[in-house]
Amino acid sequence: MEIDPKSEPARKILFIDRDGVLIEEPKEDLQVDRFEKLTFVPGMLAALGKIARELDFELVLVTNQDGLGTDAFPREQFDGPHQLLIRTLAGEGIHFLEECIDTSFPEDMAPTRKPRTGMLQHYLSDRFDMKNSFVIGDRITDMELAKNLGCKGIFMRSATSHGFHEISAPLEEIMDVVALQTRNWNDIWTFLRLGARTAEITRTTRETDVRVYLDLDGTGRASIATGLKFFDHMLEQIARHGALDITLTTKGDLEVDEHHTIEDTAIALGEAFSKALGHKIGIGRYGQGECTLPMDDAIASVALDFGGRSWLVWNASFRRERIGDMPTEMFSHFFKSFCDAARCNLNIRVEGENEHHKIEAIFKAFAKAIDRAKQRDADRAYLPSTKGTL
Repeated sequence: MEIDPKSEPARKILFIDRDGVLIEEPKEDLQVDRFEKLTFVPGMLAALGKIARELDFELVLVTNQDGLGTDAFPREQFDGPHQLLIRTLAGEGIHFLEECIDTSFPEDMAPTRKPRTGMLQHYLSDRFDMKNSFVIGDRITDMELAKNLGCKGIFMRSATSHGFHEISAPLEEIMDVVALQTRNWNDIWTFLRLGARTAEITRTTRETDVRVYLDLDGTGRASIATGLKFFDHMLEQIARHGALDITLTTKGDLEVDEHHTIEDTAIALGEAFSKALGHKIGIGRYGQGECTLPMDDAIASVALDFGGRSWLVWNASFRRERIGDMPTEMFSHFFKSFCDAARCNLNIRVEGENEHHKIEAIFKAFAKAIDRAKQRDADRAYLPSTKGTL
């Protein structure tokens, strides 16, 4: 019996760049034209092998090879190392549906050259699920290709990334499609195996309006505006030292006092953590013992458990009524409200003389505890609990 192609599920694609993603790109001339210049990106074979064997993605190689076939880059110099790469990948169960190789120079403005989609038009059909497909690349042009295809990007950006002069869309729009930024192939395997961990929360009451976007697998970017500058500074520590991306705005009744603004921000942020953690499969769960962090005269310790139950132990005292524009009595209330909404345990203690150093050390240690507890291992894709639920 013939199968109607329309009845088959749309296929997901990983569009994978070659140089800088599968193999190292030589810094001197950007050409892999001799066997001795063929070096695999660390961890690629193991991670991509698991992706190819265990996940339901088709793989498509998409690469720009400037001037391939000309005197600038003779074809015979390319073919030997490239075929060795392809044979090595095949030995690990990694096979490409198609190899799309553009041979033009940047100045040619060829429609087939990334980030343009001339080589890939046949994937823009109902047979393929672009919404759940990804481009994996180390250049910003790869991320613009993702935007142009209507899929997401995994950006293996490094200090030597190139291509910024070739993009045509605003950088901010291109970065909006980046779902993961890492140089680690195991991070890519984990992300594709266990999924993205983002959340958007809106909390609106008669007293406050809070909006939070959280990416647990971010790079430490923060855009915080609560109307309380010191509070903003502390929340930025969570993003930076927890390797999270947080966009947060709070409009609160500061004309009354700071209580509602701080409390509702903590609740919304905790709800975002609970939502982003999702099923919690494969997470470390704990802040792995105590995260102890010094800051000049102060030393803070934070222990964390994303175990599904709320509890706060607070061993901290402050002699000043305020630090900046934030009442010190609200520090413990922030963490209590966060615990309740995120459904986590926190044990916090601090010692020191300088009050600013003490609370900043707490927030930084809290961030490091989060960073440890949120880590995932896709090879241990089970719930870290004997209860069967978290």
